[in-house]
Amino acid sequence: MQQKLKHLSSPFTLKNGTVISNRIVKSATSEILGNMKGAPTPTLINLYRRWAEGGAGLLITGNIMVDSKALGEPNNVVVEDKTHVELLKTWAQAAAGTDAQIWTQINHPGRQAIGLINRKVVAPSSVPLKLGPMSSMFAKPKALEEDEILDLIERYATTAGILKEAGFLGVQIHGAHGYLVSQFLSPRTNIRTDKWGGSLNNRARFVLEIYRKMRTKLGADYPISIKINSADFQRGGFTEEESVQVIKMLSEEGIDMIEISGGTYEAPAMMFSKQSTREREAYFIDYTEKARKVTETPLMVTGGFRTAAAMEYTLAEGAIDLVGAARPFILYPNFPKEMLNGTLEKVTLEVPKTGIKFIDERGLLELGWYEQQLRRIGEGKDPKLSLSPFNVLTATTRSIIQKSFRKN
Repeated sequence: MQQKLKHLSSPFTLKNGTVISNRIVKSATSEILGNMKGAPTPTLINLYRRWAEGGAGLLITGNIMVDSKALGEPNNVVVEDKTHVELLKTWAQAAAGTDAQIWTQINHPGRQAIGLINRKVVAPSSVPLKLGPMSSMFAKPKALEEDEILDLIERYATTAGILKEAGFLGVQIHGAHGYLVSQFLSPRTNIRTDKWGGSLNNRARFVLEIYRKMRTKLGADYPISIKINSADFQRGGFTEEESVQVIKMLSEEGIDMIEISGGTYEAPAMMFSKQSTREREAYFIDYTEKARKVTETPLMVTGGFRTAAAMEYTLAEGAIDLVGAARPFILYPNFPKEMLNGTLEKVTLEVPKTGIKFIDERGLLELGWYEQQLRRIGEGKDPKLSLSPFNVLTATTRSIIQKSFRKN
């Protein structure tokens, strides 16, 4: 099997000299395992220790927020100053003694911030989320003033600097899935008429300035990556053609790695992909082939990979350099090691159902179900496929209500 998976098992070297030990990457998962003060908990640290022992080349954390007053979910980790730097150092050391690296994903929710836990919701423009009966959970955002935009750019860089000091080996800007950077890029959510909106160059200004400020703070050799949508999959949203152009811009700036994903809260592409796409496994590979024409920057695709054979084939074809996976890590914490040594060829992901159409179609239960599995792993337990969907739904609802009482 080692010979058959020679691409998947081989190390990959970034242009700055950083060596990733193999091509399997844990893409960001929103663990929501911080404490009430936004610090990483022992459960979160243990979760990453378990994953590091599972054989991945790279682990990317989920949703480290730049502002304690702007949380995407209850119990996000927040890094806006050095208050929790010692705990961050412990987290960064979770991969010690393994071949894995830990990079941190840096994010701001923008309008995708639950109203119950955020006093003030901001976005590029005052465009509310449209989620049917769930829309009331999200407050209509206030359009950012220019001084607030500049402050946010500084926050991204400050957070990155603290995480580097803590010992993490790279950072990722979350520019996908409808969060703040993605909102600036999309003409559907960015209807500004100043230099931060309008043309694609203006809409891309926010992410480019974040990258530049980070690079100044972190130095030339520290890995900076981005997760970016191939498209929003919404009428009037960020298109594939625009995404390719932004990738070209970021590549010319010198970004070290680009992860391709897609969708927003309003149009979660990966959750409702077509059967033919699921069977092919690599959800965004057609787009990646277009992106490859404009950049030599290493590319990673996340979404759909389930078999060792598909991962190996996609790498051998040269469309991507790294394979991203998220949910396979949650139900199979050791799957990289097991795939590389030949004891596992395919992962099967359970999608629990309640039988309640609205809940099942929007994936509301599914997210909470996986979050409970993350907690189990962090507590030293194995994933539990028989976990009751109704118990998960109750626990998720209770958590949101409880966190509303510490509203920022």
